Amino acid sequence: MITILYAYRNREFSRVKRSLDSLARQINQNFNVVFVDYGSKKEIVSEIKELVKGYSFCSYHYLFTEFQPWNKSKAFNYVLKNLHSAYCFTADVDMIFHPEFTSVLEEKCNPDKATYFQVGYMSDDQNKKEGANYDHYKIKFLSSRDSTGMTLFPVKRLKSIQGFDEFFHFWGAEDTEIHNRIIQAGCELEFYDQKVLMLHQWHKNYRSRETLHLNTELQLSRIVEINHRHLIHNSQNEMGNVNSESWGGIISESEFNELEGFDTNVVLINKAEVVEHFLFVELPRFQDGILSVRFVKDDFQTSLKYKLKKKMGKKTPKYYSLKEINDKLLLHIISFYHQFPYTYKVSNNLKSISFKIKKQDRI
Repeated sequence: MITILYAYRNREFSRVKRSLDSLARQINQNFNVVFVDYGSKKEIVSEIKELVKGYSFCSYHYLFTEFQPWNKSKAFNYVLKNLHSAYCFTADVDMIFHPEFTSVLEEKCNPDKATYFQVGYMSDDQNKKEGANYDHYKIKFLSSRDSTGMTLFPVKRLKSIQGFDEFFHFWGAEDTEIHNRIIQAGCELEFYDQKVLMLHQWHKNYRSRETLHLNTELQLSRIVEINHRHLIHNSQNEMGNVNSESWGGIISESEFNELEGFDTNVVLINKAEVVEHFLFVELPRFQDGILSVRFVKDDFQTSLKYKLKKKMGKKTPKYYSLKEINDKLLLHIISFYHQFPYTYKVSNNLKSISFKIKKQDRI
């Protein structure tokens, strides 16, 4: 039996249905699907859960990560760590599969080999074809060997290297990075391009959604470049196991509710020394409990006195914008604290950033 892993958050109902419908039409029903909802919004959860339940081969799992950045590595590792199947395929809700796809997967199962597949990319207008057969979709262009996402893995090999690198948040590089490490561990890697067995439904990419200003959608400036640098670092240093022993761990429902119910918070202004002291002194030293902070703009920054001082060239406090605080804090979290239960929110009016973390011996 092959386990197909889906990592999902807040995507359109129709997109997911096309993908799962294509699996329902497989000639060889030699698989099961584990559908990991990585913290979708509450208004989406019930609808997508009901959709997934309609497929007998599919199980739905909700993770309480709504107020954390997207992390496909963690979504996959959550399943992988306790997976008993001999093989798994890392899928994408954007994929529409050829009816022979799982038959080819079965042929490619090899305990010493991982196989990744060429993908045909569709244009925007092709997404509107409801209920179309696979051959009725048109391909705009094909992926190359550099597109590494859709891979069949021997599960034992993945577990031996502690799964996907959980540093990779938001978008980019986790697929290529795990290919590098699995090869280093002695596993052969094959690129399958004899036949186009999957089509990628069009969507805007992560880079096109990036903004220079604060956004309620969690974003981190330059994260694509940082992820790429991390990929290079792991490769140059021939990293093997990159995660801690707690890899695959996720904030639990009880931890999430505990954080959500914790009302006491410390209000910190956006002075540079306040932000830096929190990041490098207060946060590292805090132990055994919940730390809750809310960053806001200092009222003095908008005062007449401050403006006059600036105009006269007098010394004034150094302030960070909330966007700068966002980027500093998020990078700190994903670098040093992502293994702890935490929540992170930008207020709807974009005037504050709230961060809660439960520090405990979890590493």
